[in-house]
Amino acid sequence: MRRRLVLLVVATSSLVLVAFLLPLGLLVRTVAADRAIDGAVTRAQSLTPLVATLERTRLAQVVRQLDTETPDSPMTVFLADGGTVGAPAPRSQAMRLAASGRSIVAQAPGGVEVLVAVQGLPDGTAVIRVFAPESELRHGLDAAWMLLGAVGAGLLVLSILVADRLARSLVRPLSDLARASDRLGTGDLTARATPAGPPEVRKVTTALNALAGRIGELLTRERESVADLSHRLRTPLTALRIEAESLTDPEESRAIGEGLDTLERTVSDIIREARRPSHGGLWAVCDAVAVVRERADFWSVLADEQRRPMSVRIPEGPIPVLVSAEDLAACVDVLLDNVFAHTPDGVGFGIGLSPRPGGGARLTVRDAGPGFIGGLPTERGASQAGSTGLGLDIARRTAKTAAGTLELDNGPTGGAWITLELGAPPGAQPRRHRRHGRLPHAGTGSR
Repeated sequence: MRRRLVLLVVATSSLVLVAFLLPLGLLVRTVAADRAIDGAVTRAQSLTPLVATLERTRLAQVVRQLDTETPDSPMTVFLADGGTVGAPAPRSQAMRLAASGRSIVAQAPGGVEVLVAVQGLPDGTAVIRVFAPESELRHGLDAAWMLLGAVGAGLLVLSILVADRLARSLVRPLSDLARASDRLGTGDLTARATPAGPPEVRKVTTALNALAGRIGELLTRERESVADLSHRLRTPLTALRIEAESLTDPEESRAIGEGLDTLERTVSDIIREARRPSHGGLWAVCDAVAVVRERADFWSVLADEQRRPMSVRIPEGPIPVLVSAEDLAACVDVLLDNVFAHTPDGVGFGIGLSPRPGGGARLTVRDAGPGFIGGLPTERGASQAGSTGLGLDIARRTAKTAAGTLELDNGPTGGAWITLELGAPPGAQPRRHRRHGRLPHAGTGSR
């Protein structure tokens, strides 16, 4: 936009300068020619009384003396008897017309000839010819044109500087406004733009800042409301668990307890998601190796308790990905929680992390359970296992935030296969896949 504004001003200034300087240049040329012709006319008229009073010899001496003063502009006197005095010159059609008693200015080869008729002589009409060469007609013209060109160039440069400063004052607040809008679009609700520039831009900036503040307030209120509601659900859940444990039928108590466990995990997820600030964005970066290894270590304790074979394949060295550590940890927790929630105890599972060829990471979670029964869940809240179906949606949103994808599939030998593609941050260099490290765990099975 800044370049376009400068080009617009330059184009407008150029048109104005051309419209002003071109006629002025033509006027300067006309003034220079008129000045030379007026000088020639003055010289011719000064010789008129001498032609009428002096004899031919004396007149020739006077003409030669005048020619020595202005050698580039010779004088010629055509006498009434057909003779000439002064510099030789052809008897042109204009001279014959002047001999009839008319003083005229006519074009001649290399310049202009001024012809002045001297009447009242005994032999008839004499004609005084003064030649004004092209150099006299253009005297001082080149310097005047160069001066006009310099003035025009100076004005054009000045207009460029003024236009650039004006465009900068317009574009800078717009760029600041665009950056703030981009940060808001990526989830950074602390982004604000400084009101500056024209009144219209300041008004839009103020409105955007107010909108960002209002969005932050609404999100905070929503999180608090959901968290408060979730906490209020814990009291009846605790009462239900006590009632379930007091049942005399062990099978019925176990079934109700499992249902309560699922409900409690769902409530915990709601609380965690409600309290988690939405700060992921374009520049949120973390080391996928460190995050996945830490969460795998955390879940390996529960895997040992339930005697689940657990295979972990994580490369050495950092793998930067375009997502915050908190978001990635929550996503890994969701995927592993699904394994524990939807597969029986003792069913093994595996976690794999590898660098992508173009940068970023590929995270896979596979289990040896029944897989996705009844089709793959593709919609938010859709689940075939009696859950809320929001866990995979959290993982899908994390992948989208990281400029990646989430793929769901059933393994060729059974079990659910979940692949999470995570993009690399700008400027990160792709790394080669090196040997994997295995996290110590109690289980020995692997897939």
